[in-house]
Amino acid sequence: MNARAARAAMIEVDRLSVTFGRGRAALEAVREVSFRVEAGAAFGLVGESGAGKTSVLRALAGLVADWRGRMAVAATTLDRRRDRAFYKLVQMVFQDPYGSLHPRHTVDRILAEPVAIHRLDDAEERIRWALDTVGLGPAFRFRYPHQLSGGQRQRVAIGRALILEPRVLLLDEPTSSLDVSVQAEILNLLTRLRAERGLTYLLVTHNLAVVAHMCDRLAVMNAGRVVEELTVDELRARRPRHPYTRQLLQASLGYDREVAAQLETFD
Repeated sequence: MNARAARAAMIEVDRLSVTFGRGRAALEAVREVSFRVEAGAAFGLVGESGAGKTSVLRALAGLVADWRGRMAVAATTLDRRRDRAFYKLVQMVFQDPYGSLHPRHTVDRILAEPVAIHRLDDAEERIRWALDTVGLGPAFRFRYPHQLSGGQRQRVAIGRALILEPRVLLLDEPTSSLDVSVQAEILNLLTRLRAERGLTYLLVTHNLAVVAHMCDRLAVMNAGRVVEELTVDELRARRPRHPYTRQLLQASLGYDREVAAQLETFD
């Protein structure tokens, strides 16, 4: 990849706003959010629950209809409706690996479904490749989700996302529902896949340690807005500029009664 291609934006979000509800009940979950993610990079959206992170991800994935602003992937501006080409380019991995897998479908059927939807004729080869890529052998192919551990289910979900060979993965808290020991395995898997396949990641998380492990840059969200964008090196050096980011960083170091008493509310 040449230097010019490396600088090209794979994801562009410009003044994105997302609203749920109508009239007096309307809630503006995302307010004028802008950022860009270069091809092959990993970008994190961090903040506490309710900050609007997942709403940004779902708007990009086409799962939210009521949004304003501009979004583009691979230099193609997105509209409200997405076609098959978009979903071959962009796939999403959800937070809950059990909830995102059909409980009455085997792993084989779960992996075969996107291949059938996109009318591809090499399902057998793709299923074997997907299982091997995420570290699951053929013995898992005809198991049901309830017969798998949480980490194995998330590997299946990642395999399903990869089976169409997308260029972009949208990752919604992909390890938050897993045991700590399993979290590291999934993060290492995602890091390896990005390096091997040149994938672009947009990762949503509240965990700054996950961002430091996975990402190059991050945007910090609070009350639907981006309050700061910084590099992971700046995060590791504890050099955030915004007080909310400094507060998040302090909280990530563990509970401290005196620090907790000094926490501020930002809106």
